[in-house]
Amino acid sequence: MTTPLGSFPGGLVLDGQKKRSTYDAIRKTPLSKKLILPLQQHIGAASDPIVQVGDKVLKGQKIARADGHVSVYLHAPSSGTITAIDEQPIPHPSGLSALCITIETDGEERWIDLEETPDFTTLSEHEIRHRIREAGIVGLGGAGFPSFIKLNPGVHHTVETLIINGVECEPYITCDDMIMRERAEGILDGIEIMRYALRVNKCVIAIEDNKPEAISAMELALARRNDLHNTSVVVIPTRYPTGSEKQLIQVVTGKQVPSNGLPIDIGIVCHNVGTSYAIGRAISHGEPLISRIVTVTGTDVKHAGNFETLFGTPMHELLSFCDTHREANEPFILGGPMMGYNLSGDHLPITKTANCILVGVDNAARQADPLPCIRCGECATVCPVSLLPQQLYWYSRSKDLEKTREYNLFDCIECGCCSYVCPSKIPLVHYFRFAKTETMNHELETQKSDNARLRHENRLERHEAEKKEKEARQRQRKLALAATKAAKEKEQAEKAKTAESQSDNQEK
Repeated sequence: MTTPLGSFPGGLVLDGQKKRSTYDAIRKTPLSKKLILPLQQHIGAASDPIVQVGDKVLKGQKIARADGHVSVYLHAPSSGTITAIDEQPIPHPSGLSALCITIETDGEERWIDLEETPDFTTLSEHEIRHRIREAGIVGLGGAGFPSFIKLNPGVHHTVETLIINGVECEPYITCDDMIMRERAEGILDGIEIMRYALRVNKCVIAIEDNKPEAISAMELALARRNDLHNTSVVVIPTRYPTGSEKQLIQVVTGKQVPSNGLPIDIGIVCHNVGTSYAIGRAISHGEPLISRIVTVTGTDVKHAGNFETLFGTPMHELLSFCDTHREANEPFILGGPMMGYNLSGDHLPITKTANCILVGVDNAARQADPLPCIRCGECATVCPVSLLPQQLYWYSRSKDLEKTREYNLFDCIECGCCSYVCPSKIPLVHYFRFAKTETMNHELETQKSDNARLRHENRLERHEAEKKEKEARQRQRKLALAATKAAKEKEQAEKAKTAESQSDNQEK
């Protein structure tokens, strides 16, 4: 008997616009002469360089190590020479620069010696997580959270269900669809490894019903496997933003992740299909994560499709390979039209979180000349987290950060549904992101202030303790001196008394 699907409030049914980029098979982007690799390509601490300018590197070689617990390694996507370690522009809406490693490729594509593991069950769960971290694998659905952490539930949690996210609900993006069609066996390899690492029996591969080819490919591959019991493909209705982790869990299991909670709190772990494929390649074949599949599409892209692209490849080379007609400095979207952001510089590098490039498509979150709010309530109707975007908008706009917290600002998943339906074209998500940033900055400043106050108080306490200790030592010295003086006086008195007694005896 099939378990009935759950649901979540709000959401939108959008025109998928996915056919153009799925006509052709996945193609490989030509090797670039120069690869630019930002050290910050994931949530958490940036990687720390372990190479120097002038070093020769091989394909797959570690070039930066994980710095801190929430961090992963970075690898050379191709063989060549390190030509720079410096600040360079990165694909970010802020337009800021960050520390990057630049490799001038030699065209030889010489690999390091790969450590293959035909039987992953010979490894412990800890060894698997360590290898995944060393392979530089992060969530390839767009978030970029280090994958090894989600495979370590800890002693206080038990994982009941592993959900593999093949939903890909945002319009235009089809990289997950294509990897399921063409590399289903590799995805199942990763699933088998994750089930072993998590000690979980049940696994669900969730796919939206607008991807019939992917559904068939995954079901056919699963039917050929005898080692994946209690693993099933679940087809779910197409509705945005079902691909968001918490909404997907509600649909698949009927359970709701608590506010400010994590899926592991209710015994669930989610991973993207691309992430699963990367884990399979890393453990079984020893391949680090050095490339990803990127969807390139839009009205100005002549040869739209999906392209396996090495990290560090300049975007303009990928766009050129697709025969993209674009004016100089014409903005394009990195990501989807709902949650992506506009970029203008096309010399920026492809990174681990770059799942899609859209050219000639309007960003749904970018609105010009907004009108006053008319309090229609449409934003609240479509919110998949049951928030009150109108109230959050007023308090974000007035910078009343305490009130935005009261209205659960940080439960917002920034899906853009509210901005999409707003008749006044108010960029609501922009206000929410601003309020989140301001809140985090305020908390950071408060923490810095508290730390400074604690250091000052500790310093005063230390000085006071030192003062008291010094006074105690002085008292002890005075007492010791007084005792010594008294002893000497007593000794002198006794000597004088003895001398006087002897004198008396002599006189007698």
